[in-house]
Amino acid sequence: MKFGEFEIHIVSDGVQRLDGGAMFGVVPKVLWEKTNPPDERNRILMGLNCLLVRAYGKNILMDTGIGGKEVEKFCDIYGVERNPGLVAHLKELGLEPKDIDLVINTHFHFDHCGGNTHILDGKVVSTFPKAKYFVQRGEFEEATHPNDRTKASYFSRNFVPIEERGQFEFLDGDEEIMEGISVIRTPGHTGHHQCVFIESEGKNALFLGDLVPMTSHVPYPYIMAYDLKPMDTLETKKKILPQALEENWLLIFEHDVNTPLGHLQKKDGRMAVVKITDSF
Repeated sequence: MKFGEFEIHIVSDGVQRLDGGAMFGVVPKVLWEKTNPPDERNRILMGLNCLLVRAYGKNILMDTGIGGKEVEKFCDIYGVERNPGLVAHLKELGLEPKDIDLVINTHFHFDHCGGNTHILDGKVVSTFPKAKYFVQRGEFEEATHPNDRTKASYFSRNFVPIEERGQFEFLDGDEEIMEGISVIRTPGHTGHHQCVFIESEGKNALFLGDLVPMTSHVPYPYIMAYDLKPMDTLETKKKILPQALEENWLLIFEHDVNTPLGHLQKKDGRMAVVKITDSF
């Protein structure tokens, strides 16, 4: 899909299922189940939507999904179905892992960076051997020193091999990665979560990561119980979403199965998402 001078592609690592109550925090089930019906285990279906941007002869990948390293029990608990996964979808676009030049991780939870690495000859190695990986320095510090709550989401095998290979570029706050592609620190879900802002020929887009994981999370109070600092999430949403509405940003929802791309509009006094399916 054309976006100004750039090309953008949703590249899927498959789907997962997470507990609906955890995904919507204080919002009652009688409300969230209308848009996200749960299965018999109270889990809702969620996409693993990564984003590929082709710009200036470079291939830039945003987040890498769960990856293929996890065992059967894990995949059952989290309802992981990759079939066939991120690397296979990149191949459909004519790209091999060695063709990826930059990887931007919004944060280090396992469903966003699991594809950073893979197992080769019994060893965990970088999936994208020629890429520079970008993440907030504070996120790396928190991920490598997890506490009793956060250790269930941070798997060192997803990022330590990248650091050992010297592929990380650590960021400290908002920063331009290259012309037209910047990161914006968006704390709340984690202390150093970041979104990716894309601009070309007057068009603006935002890859939301877990700030607003699905279109169902656009209303301000709809905040995950997984968020470490929900009040920071609330303030960040109140800062980002009105600007996205006013300036008609394209929003990319990482976990929405049905609406990965959309614009905000005001409907009955509330913000709602209009799905985008065509070129820009």
